[in-house]
Amino acid sequence: QVQLVESGGGLVQAGGSLRLSCAVSGRTVSSLAMGWFRQAPGKDREFVAGIGRNGGTLYSTESLKGRFTISRDNAKNTLYLQMNSLRPEDTGVYYCAAARFLTTSSSMDYWGRGTQVTVSS
Repeated sequence: QVQLVESGGGLVQAGGSLRLSCAVSGRTVSSLAMGWFRQAPGKDREFVAGIGRNGGTLYSTESLKGRFTISRDNAKNTLYLQMNSLRPEDTGVYYCAAARFLTTSSSMDYWGRGTQVTVSS
C-alpha cells in the first residue's frame, strides 16, 4: 500500500551537492518513520539518516551529520536528503525506506527501488 519513489541521484564531482527526494504515496509522511540507506559496490546496505514520526532525526555518524540533512515536506508528502561536500566514498545506491518505527538496520517495512549517486574524484 505504501509506495516510495526516489529521485535526484546523479554524477557529481567531489565537494559537490545533491538533493535526493522520496515521493510517498499510500500514507502521509508524518505518519511514518522514514530513513535513507545506501549500498556501495561490494558492501552491505547501511543506514545513513532517519526521521521519526515526531520529526526527530538521527544520523549514522557525527561527520555525516555535518554534511547530510534529512527532512520532510508534509505538504508535498516527500522525504529529502540534502547531501553537501560529497566524497567519492559516498558513492552508492541510495534507498528510501519507511516503517511504523525507525530502525538503523535494514528491517524497514517499505523500500524504494533506489537512486544511483556517483561522486568522482
